Amino acid sequence: MGGTNGYAVETEGLVKVFGTNRAVDGVDLRVPAGTVYGLLGPNGAGKTTAVKMLATLLRPDAGRARVFGHDVVAEADTVRGRVSLTGQYASVDEDLTGTENLVLLARLLGHGRPAARDRAAQLLGAFGLADAADRQVKNYSGGMRRRIDIAASILNTPDLLFLDEPTTGLDPRSRNQVWDIVRAVVAQGTTVLLTTQYLDEADQLASRIAVIDHGKVIAEGTKGELKASVGSGSVHVRLRDAEQRAEAERLLTTALNAAVQLDPDPVALTATVNGHGTDLGAAEQAARALAELARAGITVDNFALGQPSLDEVFLALTDRKGPAA
Repeated sequence: MGGTNGYAVETEGLVKVFGTNRAVDGVDLRVPAGTVYGLLGPNGAGKTTAVKMLATLLRPDAGRARVFGHDVVAEADTVRGRVSLTGQYASVDEDLTGTENLVLLARLLGHGRPAARDRAAQLLGAFGLADAADRQVKNYSGGMRRRIDIAASILNTPDLLFLDEPTTGLDPRSRNQVWDIVRAVVAQGTTVLLTTQYLDEADQLASRIAVIDHGKVIAEGTKGELKASVGSGSVHVRLRDAEQRAEAERLLTTALNAAVQLDPDPVALTATVNGHGTDLGAAEQAARALAELARAGITVDNFALGQPSLDEVFLALTDRKGPAA
């Protein structure tokens, strides 16, 4: 259920300063209720600090933030009653079993003993942890710990769930399991604000994404809008001869009127086709660029044209030399 205008979260000029570091530097957000909203950025970008302010764990130094229309400072108790937070590290007691952890937390949340045991069993079954219910959490795998952490966060179904880098350090199978849980939570009506440094995670889960870097939101929109903002297509070229890459980079830069990225593969290059200054579409520009390479005697072994990936969006927006993770 959203606020009066359908937003779960609204921030205006949100600021948090630690000494000389402006960890969050004037962030404006609008998170539609009932969706997964991604905060994408590298370590140190300000994602976790922003979440802690929204969850009332930190007081903003400037600006305003509202959760379902309630001010996070003036109405902190009301906000806490509608949100839940799963941080980057497991918050359950490792010496207790899965069942004991969930029953304890459910009792603290006001459930009677039978209701607490029923809710714990329900969540352990739903999250694929029933077989491990009577094992101490310290014997769980990383993926199992993340799942029980999220289960603990939804003992009382929150209106808004903050997931702060929930899959950091997990193997691909465990990450997919967590993603399935996130989708199931949203299907039940909960809004999820997801912070992540994994571009594919934001691509998989979030309906809207804010790219945050150095405490500022530098871009915001749907995945399609973000990809379109840096170009209409992405050209990937793989050469036969690595010694020709420098000349290929020069020719592609001129033909495509775009910056060319040298990939880790020593014979590969990538460029975003933006169409600026020309009436040609992405395919026509790419064809012209290939013709230029052929005229220069540069052999192309492999060529592909597609929509820019979120990796390329991030690199273009932040002017970084490597991936976000």
